[in-house]
Amino acid sequence: MKIPTETIPFDHPQAFQRALDVINTGGVIAFPTDTVYGIGVSTFQERAIEKIYGVKGRSHLKAIPILIGDLEDMDQVTNPLTPTLKKIVRNFWPGALTLVLPRLPSLPGNLSPSPTIGVRNPDHQLMRELLRITGALAATSANLSGEPSALTAEEVLTQLDGKIDLILDGGNSPGGFASTVLDCTGGEPKILREGPVTQEEIDRVVNG
Repeated sequence: MKIPTETIPFDHPQAFQRALDVINTGGVIAFPTDTVYGIGVSTFQERAIEKIYGVKGRSHLKAIPILIGDLEDMDQVTNPLTPTLKKIVRNFWPGALTLVLPRLPSLPGNLSPSPTIGVRNPDHQLMRELLRITGALAATSANLSGEPSALTAEEVLTQLDGKIDLILDGGNSPGGFASTVLDCTGGEPKILREGPVTQEEIDRVVNG
C-alpha cells in the first residue's frame, strides 16, 4: 500500500529538519529550483539513487545530475577545479549552468553510466540553504519520464503522490529553459546542450 506523500511549505520552521530526516533515511524529496521542481536523494546512498529511477521510470542509461549548495562542496563529487573552471563558476553560479566533470570513483556507480557527472549550483536561495545542510543531492526533474515538468507542488503531487516521501512547497517555479550543459572534461569547455548561458559568454570568461 502506498503512503501518501507529505507536503510542507518550504519556509516552514521545520521544513529543513524534515527534509534532512528524509534524506538521511534514504528517502526522496521534491523541491522548487530556479527552473522547475526537482526530486532528490543523497548523492552517497546507492539504494536511494535507485529509487529515483523507479519513481520516474527513468532509463539507467541517463545519468542523474548533482546539485550543490556552494562551490566549496565540489570536492564531495569531483576533483579540484582548474583555474579556468573556477573562473566559469564564479561568473555563472549560482545559475542555469551544469558542468560535466569527472566524478569521484567513490561515488555510487548508478549515478551515471559513464565516469562523468553533471553538477549545478541552483539560483534558488532556500534550495542552496537546504543543500548546505543535506550535502550534495542527486537530483532530476520531479515528473514521470516523458511527462511535463512540474512547476508547482500540486503538479508534483499529481504525478508522484505515493512515490516520494516529501514535497517542499515553494510556490510556483519559473520554468523556462533547462540549464546549459557544459562539457568540462576536455581541453576546451564545450556546450553539449544549449540553454541560458551561451558558448560566446563562456568563451568571453575563459579568454578574458
